[in-house]
Amino acid sequence: MKLIVGLGNPGKEYAGTRHNSGFMAMDRLAEKCGVSLTSSKWNALIGKTVIQGQQVLLMKPLTYMNLSGQAVSQAVHYYHIDPQDILVIHDDMDLTTGSVRIRAKGSSGGQKGMKSIQQSLGTNDIARIRIGVGHSRHGDHEVVPDWVLSPVPKAQREVFETALNAAADAAYSWVNESIDAVMNRYTIRVKESEE
Repeated sequence: MKLIVGLGNPGKEYAGTRHNSGFMAMDRLAEKCGVSLTSSKWNALIGKTVIQGQQVLLMKPLTYMNLSGQAVSQAVHYYHIDPQDILVIHDDMDLTTGSVRIRAKGSSGGQKGMKSIQQSLGTNDIARIRIGVGHSRHGDHEVVPDWVLSPVPKAQREVFETALNAAADAAYSWVNESIDAVMNRYTIRVKESEE
């Protein structure tokens, strides 16, 4: 069993915000797989699918971002999933809007949902797909909550939608391909000036 987790916050007020990039990419992945994430278990929306012979659990935690590890750890322990069989999709303010980066492991980079998962599972060896949402003023952390909880503006929607679709395709490919192959195919770099 492999586990793919899209991070975000539940509730209509958060729908379409930068911080829900993981949820939005997961919705695209679920649609690609012909699965509905309607089952509620472990305080998460889940759906099971098979991708090229591999059983995969798709998950959107409903714990709010900072407690994502609670939902993920319950699924991991229930199915005895190894860290190398987990992929997390989340927003990243350090990347320009529309960028997509894939990593095999590493620190949370300040992303609190990823940090919660790493702490809950006791490892940083978890693959992730980072979707760039940019930053209003680099280094100014006072504006972080307002920024991530606001929608991507119309001028950036096209590159953002491209990134969400690429993230979903990358997650699909990750199930049966090496992380290096996925990185090479789906990484998107958007220059700062294009924001």
